[in-house]
Amino acid sequence: MMDCKEVKELIEALDNSSLTFLELEQEGFKLKMGKEVKAVAYETVPQVEERVVYKKEKSEVKVLEESAELETVVTDKCDEGNFSYITSPIVGTFYESSAPGKPVFAKVGDKVKKGDTLCIIEAMKLMNEIVSDVDGEIVEILVNNEDMVECTQQIFKVRV
Repeated sequence: MMDCKEVKELIEALDNSSLTFLELEQEGFKLKMGKEVKAVAYETVPQVEERVVYKKEKSEVKVLEESAELETVVTDKCDEGNFSYITSPIVGTFYESSAPGKPVFAKVGDKVKKGDTLCIIEAMKLMNEIVSDVDGEIVEILVNNEDMVECTQQIFKVRV
C-alpha cells in the first residue's frame, strides 16, 4: 500500500511530465490519475521571403536598395486578414467527430467561440477534446479525418 507521500510524489511526477494519464495497481491498491490537455492557439504573422530585387540597366545588374515592388508584396500579405491557428497539443490521431457517422465538430465556414470543441485527438487510447482558444470562423481544416498529427502541428486556421 502506498503512503500519502508516495501518492504526492506521483502527482508531482505526472504534473511535470508530458503524460496525460497514469494508472497504477499494487497489492489491492488502485490509483488512476489524469490531467486535462488544452489546445494552444498560436497567432502567426504573415511571412515574407527575404529577397533581393535586381534591375537591369545598360547590361549591368544593380541591386535596388529600396523597391516599390517589395513594399507592395508586404502590404498584400498583411491585407489577408487576422488568422489564428489551432495546434495539436499532443501526438495522436485526429478525429473530426465523436464517432463514425456522427456529425463533425467543426467544418469550414463555422463560427466558433472560445471553449467550443473542434475535434478529438486520440493518444494511447485516450480521447482528448481539442477546444478553440479564440472566437472566429474556421477558414481551413489543415488535416484529414484519422490523420496522425504531431505535437504543435497546425490543424485549424481560424479568422479572428
